[in-house]
Parts: sequence; structure tokens; C-alpha cells
Amino acid sequence: MDYDASLAVRAPAGDSEHGRFDFAALLQGYMLPLDAQSLAGAARRLVAACPSLPQPGGGHTLARWQFLAGLAAHDLSLVKIYEAHADALAIHAELAAPRMPRDSAACGTAPEIWGVWAARSPRNELRFTSSRSGHVLLSGVKPWCSGAAFVTHALVTCVDSDDRDWLAALPIGQPGVTVTARGWEAVGMAATQSVEIDVQNAHATLVGPGGAYLRRPGFWHGGAGMAACWYGAAAALAVRLREAARRRDDPHLNAHLGAADVALSAARALLREAAHAIDAAPEADAMALALRVRAAVESAVEVTLHACTRGLGAGPLCRNRWFARMAADLPVFVRQSHAEHDLAALAKHASTNEDWSL
Repeated sequence: MDYDASLAVRAPAGDSEHGRFDFAALLQGYMLPLDAQSLAGAARRLVAACPSLPQPGGGHTLARWQFLAGLAAHDLSLVKIYEAHADALAIHAELAAPRMPRDSAACGTAPEIWGVWAARSPRNELRFTSSRSGHVLLSGVKPWCSGAAFVTHALVTCVDSDDRDWLAALPIGQPGVTVTARGWEAVGMAATQSVEIDVQNAHATLVGPGGAYLRRPGFWHGGAGMAACWYGAAAALAVRLREAARRRDDPHLNAHLGAADVALSAARALLREAAHAIDAAPEADAMALALRVRAAVESAVEVTLHACTRGLGAGPLCRNRWFARMAADLPVFVRQSHAEHDLAALAKHASTNEDWSL
């Protein structure tokens, strides 16, 4: 295994047990980066060891993000799966919705692993025509379903006969849910197998009132938390750059390390500020805050990737399995950002509300 866990960015000691989690010990025996076959087992082991994280806005948001950043420093496919699981539990808690009863036949003794699949199918969105006490039958196609081959349940967006938006809890291992091989050709994040699923008259339970998924404050808390994953991966790559600079006194290498340091330090400061702001006002509209922190971290990722590939050259990209996969995975993961669309949305807020005084 060419991945050196001692060089990874560990989650800093926070105000809860999650800041001190030993990912290296948990992942012992796995070769990093994880492939599609090993990702399922690693995800089950992680969820069993740490079933949930502190609720966003509950006073320990930074500890939640530190955990995610520390996990991302080891493997991006694993944090993609675990972040969705933790987000699903946070959504259930925020909407005061009970989780579905455990299906022992489907899950056996393995832990439940939840996904959150909110992308719309351009041709056949999940739809239901009637609801009995919140129980519905879903039919349609859901794209971008990360971990579909092994997650046990998912929160999925869907629409009713009047095209109103809803959120539903869908057990995956039931008749009527088919995991396809369509829709995922990426080299980066290949292990997640974020394919399409076909759904035909599958049983699901509505979660919260109509439109609640997007209206709740936690929607933007989760969006900001995703940036912690991006940050953790970029910081782990920068550690390799720093180690090279310690071994070799090269002015160009040092300049690249300096650029990464500036970008990551600024992103880290904004992540910490955002976490404290969310905890101080958990019911406030956090859209602008989330868009700003995501854009700042995305910029830091771009600077860090540029610095690492220019400063380190082809060697780690071609000869170090972990580095090469991280460098391929991270640009795909970051494209969960909506780029200029998000910047334009942020500009509308900044044009009337933002005070930039120091």
C-alpha cells in the first residue's frame, strides 16, 4: 500500500469524540484508495463504528465538519457515502420524522446505510399519484445514486400528481427497485458507482411536508458541510507538497507550497467562521453563508491541485496510487458545486446585504 496514513490530515481534536476519530485504525486492512468492491465493506465498518455525527446547528457543527474533513483526507469515495448517511439522519431529525423500521431480511446484521438522492431525472422523475397516511408507491428513474449497489435506504426527492416536491424514504432492497449500470462513466469517484436506479411501484414513506427538503435551514448547513469534505482532501494533498518541500529546498516548489498555504488557510478560517455562525443562529437563512464557503473552498481546491501537480510533477500522479486517485477524484467531487450559477446567486445577496468592513 503506497498510501502513508501518517501524512494524512487527521481531524483536529474538537469538542466531541468525533474530532479524535482514528481513521487509520478503522481502515486497517484496506488498501487505499478504496475500489468499488472494498468501499461497501469499509462503509459498513465506518457506520457501525460511528453511526451518526453531531446535528448541524446543534453546537458542534465544527466537530462534525472536522470528522468529514479527516475522513476525506483518507478516501473521497468513502466520505461521499458517509456524508450522505450522516446527512440523511440529520434530515430525519430536523423534520422530526421517524426512520423507517429496520428490514432484517434486507439488512441482516449489517448496519443501515442511508443515501440522499436529490438529483432529478430529466426524462422520468420519481412520482406518486396518491398517499395513504404518508405511504406511497414510487415509480420513475433516479440518477446520480451514489452507493446504490450497497446502501440499504435512501431519502429521495419525488413529485406528486400536481408536480409538487416531496421527500420520501425508500428501502432499496425491495421488489420494484432496480440498480442499473447506467449513467456513471467517470474515472474520478469511480468507486461510488453513482448510477441510475429504476423504480416501479416501490413502497416508500413521505418525510416531512411538501417542499420541506429545500425550505429547511439544514439544507444549506449540509451544503456548507460538503465543502469540509473538499477541504480535507485538498489539505491531504498539500501535506504531500509540504513533505517534498522539507526534503528539497527548491524556490519554485516553495512558492507552490506558499500558494497552497494561503488558499487553504483562508478556506479553513471561513469554514470555522461558518460553523460558529450556524451554531449561533441555527434557524437563520444560511444560503449566502453556504454559497460563500463552498466557493472559497472550491477556489482553494483549484489552487492546491495546481500547486501540487506543478510542484511535484508527474511522479506521484503516475507512481503513487493514492495521490493519483485523489487528484482524479477531487475535481469530480467538487463539481457538486454549481460554479458560476452559485456565484451569481451569491451576488444577488452581496449587492444589497453584505458589509465587507473589517
